[in-house]
Amino acid sequence: MPRSATISRKTAETSIELTVDLDGSGCAQVDTGIGFFDHMLTLLAKHGCLDLELRAAGDLHVDQHHTVEDVGICLGQAVHQALGDKAGIRRYGFMALPMEEALANVAMDLSGRYAFVFRAELPTSKIGEFDSQLVEDFFQAFAANALCNLHIHVPYGRNSHHVSEAIFKGVARALRMAAEPDGRMPGVPSTKGTLSG
Repeated sequence: MPRSATISRKTAETSIELTVDLDGSGCAQVDTGIGFFDHMLTLLAKHGCLDLELRAAGDLHVDQHHTVEDVGICLGQAVHQALGDKAGIRRYGFMALPMEEALANVAMDLSGRYAFVFRAELPTSKIGEFDSQLVEDFFQAFAANALCNLHIHVPYGRNSHHVSEAIFKGVARALRMAAEPDGRMPGVPSTKGTLSG
């Protein structure tokens, strides 16, 4: 059964069409109008081994916040929908991911409940034209809408690009692990019998 979902979201601030396939091969067709963000989302798809199609038009004349946050909302909703009842998945995923001098530790639980912890310093306020603080805002929106526990900790890192890349790749790898089929546990991986909240 395909584990894919399409989300359409239109507001006065953004218009987004997003499709995700959790059993893809890492292909990304992404256009948000924000070059660095497109780069990070392409990394996310590649290292998460998921296929991602995304077209986002936002009020970039105001700033990048609405576009980045709303893409996080849509991606979270799509992942949540694509997972279905979560029967047969590993549920938990984690990764310690080095990116040159930076290290990102990521842990994820596809629990059906939202919790988000972000302990990371991005040394500069901008990465090119991208607002560094939006890395946290993106993953907060993603976790809230995927209904997962997501913990991100970067103990050190000098370069904001490297820190951001480590985070995106780390989350991708943790998600890939958590969403993978577990042949030893065909049912829902919870003693409650549900991961819907």
